[in-house]
Amino acid sequence: MKSNNVSKDNNKNININISKINLRNLKSDYFLKKIYDNLEKKKSLEIVKYNKKIQNRLALNIKDYQEYCETYSRIEIEIIPIKNRYNKFINIDKNEKTYYHIYFNDSEEEIKNKYEINFEDKITKILVVIDYQIKSFQNLFNYCGCIEYINFKKFYRNNIIDMNYMFNECSSLKGINFSNFNANNVTNMNHMFYQCSSLKELNLSNFYTNNVKYVRAMLSRCSSLKELKLPNFNTNNVVDMSYMFYECSSLKELNLSNFNTNNVKNMSCMFDGCSSLMQLNLSNFNTNNVTNMSYMFYRCSSLKELNLSNFNTNNDINMSCMFDGCSNDLKMKISTK
Repeated sequence: MKSNNVSKDNNKNININISKINLRNLKSDYFLKKIYDNLEKKKSLEIVKYNKKIQNRLALNIKDYQEYCETYSRIEIEIIPIKNRYNKFINIDKNEKTYYHIYFNDSEEEIKNKYEINFEDKITKILVVIDYQIKSFQNLFNYCGCIEYINFKKFYRNNIIDMNYMFNECSSLKGINFSNFNANNVTNMNHMFYQCSSLKELNLSNFYTNNVKYVRAMLSRCSSLKELKLPNFNTNNVVDMSYMFYECSSLKELNLSNFNTNNVKNMSCMFDGCSSLMQLNLSNFNTNNVTNMSYMFYRCSSLKELNLSNFNTNNDINMSCMFDGCSNDLKMKISTK
């Protein structure tokens, strides 16, 4: 049996090979998610509505599918605030309030337009449900000092494009679960975790950042951070890495072997103040387009080994104070080109 092409839009075709699926064990969610994840809501609904073959195979009613879309288009975030320290826990643009639904302690009653918690409230858990219309998470938890833990429970949407200042100065934040996170179309992560000074470990293994251009000060001043995982962090399109790890003073090791820096122009202060780093291998870094490396390794006082074997500094590059404050014992591998 040939694959069913359920869309005529060449840019959004979905090919589902029914012949390879055991229809007796087929769950509706499999088909629906295949369709829904690859199409915008309206087009997805239209395709299912007029494709009787899909409806018959799944014994699907269009109203059921519409309900499915409403359920799975949302993002769900669970927030654990610090006990007896309740204040602002989220920032919501006034034009987007209708798309945010706030629940306290699993209450079935939705509490709208209440984004400040009173000290008298006994709040141990907050659930934020976000509808599909939202495209930006800029400043979402900016200066929210009462949050201790954040869990992204559901993140079916891939339309978020901006995470600038998303967790900026969440100084009490100790953990974030990103296992269900979706950053596929994000372009801006500037200051995303700036001064999250209580975070000791951060696992960004689930970050697929093919479209990210800006990571300036992304992890700057995460002074307690000891473990950082970035195995799938795609930097192919990044142009600005300045201050990215600025004053991550507890980091002893950092693996950036997957970083592609072909398009980066600014690396100033990138590792400034990483005073616990012992060694750093940047042999994979392409610096052909970099114009600013000033203060790049400034105050890396524990650094003993630094591999810059692929660095190209033939261009007119600002290299002022690049190694100031480094140890006299620092051994460097540099390009001989």
